[in-house]
Amino acid sequence: MIIEAYYGKPPVHTYFSGCSDGGREALMEAQRFPRDYDGIIAGAPANFWTKLLTNAVWIEQALDQPNGWLSPEKLSIVTKAVLATCHGEGGYLDDPAQCHFDPSSLVCKPGQSNECLSESEAATLREIYSGAEDADGKSIFPGYPPGSESGPATWVLWITGSDPKRTAGTLMNGFGTGYFANMVFDKSDWRIDGQNVHDALAAADNATAQALDAADPDLNAFNGAGGKLIQYHGWNDAAIPAQSSINYYQSVAAKFGEPGRVRSFYRLFLAPGMDHCGGGVGPNAVGGVFGLPAPSYDPAHDVVAALAHWVEDGVAPGQIIATRYRDNDPTKGIEAQRPWCAYPATARFSGQGRSAQPTTKAAA
Repeated sequence: MIIEAYYGKPPVHTYFSGCSDGGREALMEAQRFPRDYDGIIAGAPANFWTKLLTNAVWIEQALDQPNGWLSPEKLSIVTKAVLATCHGEGGYLDDPAQCHFDPSSLVCKPGQSNECLSESEAATLREIYSGAEDADGKSIFPGYPPGSESGPATWVLWITGSDPKRTAGTLMNGFGTGYFANMVFDKSDWRIDGQNVHDALAAADNATAQALDAADPDLNAFNGAGGKLIQYHGWNDAAIPAQSSINYYQSVAAKFGEPGRVRSFYRLFLAPGMDHCGGGVGPNAVGGVFGLPAPSYDPAHDVVAALAHWVEDGVAPGQIIATRYRDNDPTKGIEAQRPWCAYPATARFSGQGRSAQPTTKAAA
């Protein structure tokens, strides 16, 4: 090995860190190759590939309905209303899962034309919030949470586009089209328009689920090998809904039968105001694969250091303090900090200092 040749001894511990598709690969390692790594970090994992990209088809079809497209200006109106309704402080929500925003509240009243939505726009918004559903109305994949609609790296980039003729240029449209055209149907001219979502999912499951999905909740072998897993996900992620990470964590917890068992080797951290793998309006710097560097390499602030502390010293992270730099630029100094709490705990601002204090919500 290169490491052994250079240092004159083999590594004592091995670690893996990845985000997005790298997060999917991280969970694949834990599920399929449980003895490869002592510690794994899975950021915003695209682990349920078949359903994630079926969800992309569902949402892009909703946007292409007559008068259903949501402009950047309309998205700004929505975010403003969500933050006002659900008490968003600092431009983001602490826990979007607790925000039950009704798009109907924004539908234009007679004579109103500004700061409101048409019925068609509100219907599209509901479908993006709900995510793909089967013929009986049951969820196929979670939708995107309220409060994450506007911003240069959120819905406009990933989902809606900047004008109604450019939804085909969004990242999720590109991922969905490329996946189904090349990996599922082997038809270069396959397009999202007019496709049956349920048929597409069935074909995707048959063609690629076994190879590509990393959704197996059985982590017994990884736990038995002494492995430790940290997963994190930004609530404002417009690529992969944060609820998908919660769903996977809960499936693992159900497999183990009690929260204490899963927490002994697996911790999930949800990041308020963070975009896909980093960035965003909330504190988002904790080190890791794509994120900004933490202010210091220590378990309190750096996700990699927290994992190493857990593996090497047996100290599980209860929280990780995330940092927001001014203009997301480390050279400009720290603007704010707040803890990310290990799920199901969540941090809420106490009104003192620059850091929120953790409170606990219902257990998984």
